[in-house]
Amino acid sequence: MARKFYILGKEILPGQSVELSMDVAKLHTHTPVQVPVFVERSLKDGPILLLMAGMHGDEINGMEIIRRVIRKKWNKPISGTIICLPVFNIFGYLNLTRELPDGRDLNRSFPGSKNGSLASQFAYQFMNQIAPNVDIVIDFHTGSAQRSNIAQIRCLLSDPVSMELAQVFNPPFIVHSGYISKSVREALNKMGKKILLFEGGKTNSIDETIVEEGLLGIQRILNHFHMKNFKLEQPENDTIVIKSSKWLRAPQSGVFHAVAKNGQYVEKGEVIGYVSDPYGSSERKIKSNSKGYIICTNEAPLVNKGDAIFHIGSAMNIDKLKASDL
Repeated sequence: MARKFYILGKEILPGQSVELSMDVAKLHTHTPVQVPVFVERSLKDGPILLLMAGMHGDEINGMEIIRRVIRKKWNKPISGTIICLPVFNIFGYLNLTRELPDGRDLNRSFPGSKNGSLASQFAYQFMNQIAPNVDIVIDFHTGSAQRSNIAQIRCLLSDPVSMELAQVFNPPFIVHSGYISKSVREALNKMGKKILLFEGGKTNSIDETIVEEGLLGIQRILNHFHMKNFKLEQPENDTIVIKSSKWLRAPQSGVFHAVAKNGQYVEKGEVIGYVSDPYGSSERKIKSNSKGYIICTNEAPLVNKGDAIFHIGSAMNIDKLKASDL
């Protein structure tokens, strides 16, 4: 007999396809603000996977990835249940901003509270109405502002289950990342849920390379849990595991010219960019402060002294991975 499954106050029967709404707030006109949630349950019991994006309203790549999953009907599993939450921060999405109208970052507001700030209320509704009902979560993000991330999964390298799932997803890079206080990742971990955080691209843009990496990763995860049966080619390149990283900052204000590309390996002391004045009278070389891979590049044409311009990660041998390495 199939187990009972409830979400957002509704029982989802085996084989049922449902579009629900998570009521999170009201406008000044008393018009309700609802977050669409798409639920597809197979006739056969299995894992419950949540695909979510739009935690920040200007991070369009993740929303586009999930939109295509729904459009292609990949969210209809042959076993288990797939929940799609394409646009979490509805307010931010409508205004193409990172924050909610209260100025708060939703991903620093978990687990939230019923009568707290608007961001806290969003977080509370999610943690009480959706999170308890899922097993695995993939949360899609981009770099902030003009900073563009190479496609990567962030997880705790010392967590063997998270690492296994990250390797199944098989992004170009897996980046060690601890739990950030009041983030959805920390809150879900405390509930015993497994969550992968996908980063790729920058805000307010759709990057086809990033979208394709996200879609391929979802296919691999669905195959792994026997929720779908995609025919996939063997990946050409091995995933690079980043054990630590640090930012290289602009040595002065001016016009920024990047020479090195996202994903490129660089040596310490290698010239990877320039900062110049707009008049052609001065130009300063930017040299890498460490050897490693560039996992994020600032694509802003103008920078101020101290702005983060390159994120460089140190790789490790995945075969030697152990907690003591972290």
